[in-house]
Amino acid sequence: MRKTILLSIFSFIICCIIYSCQNAAEMEQAKYLSGGKDLYIKYCQNCHSADGEGLGELYPALTDTVFLKKNKDQLACIIKYGSNKRMVINGKKYDGKMPAFKQIENIDLAKIIVYITNSFGNKQGMYKFEQVADDLEKCK
Repeated sequence: MRKTILLSIFSFIICCIIYSCQNAAEMEQAKYLSGGKDLYIKYCQNCHSADGEGLGELYPALTDTVFLKKNKDQLACIIKYGSNKRMVINGKKYDGKMPAFKQIENIDLAKIIVYITNSFGNKQGMYKFEQVADDLEKCK
């Protein structure tokens, strides 16, 4: 009887440990998401809104998973250097200029991109800061 109780307690503790643990990749993404949200509020929310819906015809929504997925390797360039290219997002044309945020460091660009591509209905996973340098090099 005593062995059964001890075995049950031990099994319960092991199950709790397994369910409460996140792997390293999940923890890293959670850190990027948290930091990215703060940076989004500081740099992006004014134009793209708190819910990522944008501002009508002026600023595009960030809810278009297809656009973000197709252009993920260009997002660092768009944020860092701005853009004056026409964009079609959710079927709407945007001709406005995206301002440059040249002061944003690569790690912070990665956090913003992780936040944007995993919020507002998007689920695109991790984007590491090492990728930022590669993507910025392509857009120069």
